[in-house]
Amino acid sequence: MHAYRGRKNKKRFMRRLWIVRINAGARANGTTYSQLTHALLLAGIQIDRKALADLAVMDPIAFTKVVETAKRAAAAAAA
Repeated sequence: MHAYRGRKNKKRFMRRLWIVRINAGARANGTTYSQLTHALLLAGIQIDRKALADLAVMDPIAFTKVVETAKRAAAAAAA
């Protein structure tokens, strides 16, 4: 009876979880979620929230490299 609503809520919940995980990883690297997403856009890095959240949790070194690359691109765009 509530399965339809549950499927919709699951999607919302997972998106919120991914954003929390990305934000935690971003703050560990000296930025915020919103600044990181903007920098990724400027860098032309197309990676979805699910993959980015998995990187932040499972492979913090690779996540740090992605953040650094995005930060450099954002700094270059601002200059």
